[in-house]
Amino acid sequence: MKRVVITGMAGISALGSDWATIQHAFESGRSAIRVMPDWSRYTELNTRLGGPIDDFQVPSHWTRKQLRSMGRVSQLSVRAAELALDDAGLLGDPTIADGRMGVACGSSVGSTAEIRAFGNMLQNGVTDDLNANSYVRMMPHTTAANVGIFFELKGRIIPTSSACTSGSQGIGYAFEAIRYGRQDLMLAGGAEELCPSEALVFDALYATSQKNDTPELTPRPYDRDRDGLVIGEGGGMLVLESLEHAQARGARIYAEIVGFGSNSDGTHITRPEARTMRIAMEMALADAGLPPDAIGYVNGHGTATEQGDIAETQATHSLFGSRMPISSQKSYLGHTLGACGVLESWFSIEMLRSDWYAPTLNLQHVDPRCGELDYLREGRRMSHEYVMNNNFAFGGINTSLVFRRWP
Repeated sequence: MKRVVITGMAGISALGSDWATIQHAFESGRSAIRVMPDWSRYTELNTRLGGPIDDFQVPSHWTRKQLRSMGRVSQLSVRAAELALDDAGLLGDPTIADGRMGVACGSSVGSTAEIRAFGNMLQNGVTDDLNANSYVRMMPHTTAANVGIFFELKGRIIPTSSACTSGSQGIGYAFEAIRYGRQDLMLAGGAEELCPSEALVFDALYATSQKNDTPELTPRPYDRDRDGLVIGEGGGMLVLESLEHAQARGARIYAEIVGFGSNSDGTHITRPEARTMRIAMEMALADAGLPPDAIGYVNGHGTATEQGDIAETQATHSLFGSRMPISSQKSYLGHTLGACGVLESWFSIEMLRSDWYAPTLNLQHVDPRCGELDYLREGRRMSHEYVMNNNFAFGGINTSLVFRRWP
């Protein structure tokens, strides 16, 4: 089996698109959550809060032909891939288009503007907003397909449209493709565009925050006074390579992926299960050949939903005990759904490299029903060799990734 390293990283978020800017936001406690005035026209929608990216622009060098198959979610994923390839020194390198590189990424859904257009056809018989590319922008694997086509990749395409684990499954399946010698390089990640329809999904489950007058005070992962999650948007991509391939070309290495675990609850479509969450973490540790005490920090899923927070932290406590530091960056960005797995993996690696770990914003009173853990409420300097990133999704899908500091 081959060792797998990360040689390129990039993300687009509501707090910025480079680690220095994002880290500064974490250090200063700056939230990206704000009121969405346009959502007031949806009278049955209780939440008015989101974490939008206000400054994203399509690069001027992208052609009209390239853009016509991309909705916003694909634009975010392709741009993140472009930045990650550039970071890895592979942008424009002909070797990535010879079959050695593949892509594994996904989103919860395709672009919702296209879904609306098809709905208008079915409801009203009107097809004015539809064209030959409408389905391509809407299809579940639109991100993976557009990334592959944009960079002329001829390796494996692995769509991971699994809601909140889309990004982390993308990384995990890319890791396995390289580990077992099927690819030398992979682009791995996920994306999501902000839409009120996604907020309504959780609104209907009484799971959204309704602190519409105080957006800076929510979401509140793990907090006794949480009132639900906030939806955000973003995109992220990692470049994964076999160690031998990276060393042969003299690549800079950020970290090594040493473990991946993924399973399913098999019980309920939306109610998480602590037992199988723990098993996913145990699988990642076994994959890495590590005992629990080797992990120095857990980047939690931390959505600020009651059932999710409690199940996740009880599972984490049962495996690691009360000594484990944990925090959630969704407290700053909201829940970016298909992007959260890759964004939080990126943050985990950067925190591992910098020896500084971001706290959970708005965490004042830990919910006593949560598992006993070392909840970070202030930034902390720590030095660790291994960190874990966990994500959990509708359908009972659980993922766990273990990253190792590169010497």
